[in-house]
Formats: sequence, C-alpha cells, structure tokens
Amino acid sequence: MASTFGRPKGAYKPATAEFQRSHTGKMGSNELPQPKRFSYDDSRRPPIPSRDQPPIYGLHTNKNFVVLNAVENILAAPKVIKKETPATEKADYGCVPKYLQRIKDQINEEYESIRAMHQKEEEEEEQKRYELSSEEVEKLREGLQKKWEAVNQEYQKITHISKVDTQELRRRKEECERQLTQLEKDIASLSKPHIFVDATR
Repeated sequence: MASTFGRPKGAYKPATAEFQRSHTGKMGSNELPQPKRFSYDDSRRPPIPSRDQPPIYGLHTNKNFVVLNAVENILAAPKVIKKETPATEKADYGCVPKYLQRIKDQINEEYESIRAMHQKEEEEEEQKRYELSSEEVEKLREGLQKKWEAVNQEYQKITHISKVDTQELRRRKEECERQLTQLEKDIASLSKPHIFVDATR
C-alpha cells in the first residue's frame, strides 16, 4: 500500500482498451407497461351541483335549539375556578425579594472596600507622622526665639524712625509685624505636651 490515502500515484490513469462500446451495455428492458384506465378512489368529494340543478327547498328541523342549549348548560359540569392563595398566606410574604438582597449585598461590599481603602490610607498617614522629643522641641523653640529677636530688633529700628514716609519702609514694617505674629503663634504651639510632625507636608 502507498503511504498516502487512496491508490498509488498513476493508478487512476485511464485504460484506452476498456471504454464502453456501442450496443454492449445493459440498460434494462425497453418495453413499456401495458396501458390501463385511470380511476379515482372513493376519497373524492361530492360533485358540484350543476347550473341547471334546482336547489332543495323546505328543509327544516323540529329541534328546539333554545331548549337544547338550556339543557346542555344545566347538565354541564361547573367550571372549576382555581382559588388563589392570599398574599398573606404565601411562604415569602414579608420577606425581602432576592434581587433586593443581592443589590444590598453588592452595596455593602462596595462600602466595605471603600472603608478598607480609607483605613489603609489613614494608617499610611499615621505612619508618616511622628512625635518630636523634648530635646528637638527645645531646639525648635530656641531657634524660633532667636528669629523673633532678630525680626523684633529690625522692627524696633523702623519704629524709631520719626516718620515712615516711604513705601519701602511701610512694607518692611508690615512684613516685620506679620513675621512677629506668626513666630509668636509658633512658639505658643510648642508649649503643648506632645508635638507631632507631619512628614507629608
């Protein structure tokens, strides 16, 4: 057998000596069947009345359809009306629908994820805040006090001028007053028992 499907290569080559010759085939009998008369079966419908055939008159019945219908309705079995169960007697009466419970659970999951995210952010913020030691607070207080003395010295020089009539002197005086106010607030804030520093700012 060949290694591929079908016959080996070249096996389908036609043989010229095996062609069909005239009057050598077998096509069956050429005789036609004997003719027979066609006839309809009994399933045909009745024929249509002809145009000249008169209609049938005087057909009537003695049946009283009014009485017959009344008797049929009286003797007929009554219709079975299915009694509906009241809503208060159903098993799921007063229960929360399943789709509402599903939506409620989804909302609670979203709230929990948002709450966990905020809590994680707060914990990270808390880790970035630390408390200053007493030595660090004292150094800050001394630095602020020295700066306050330097600004106050400059402010006193300006105030001893008899007349502050230039724009530059007025600006320097206002700046010294602003710095002194801020420094006093900073020094007062260092008097608290615990001082925390926010490293994120």
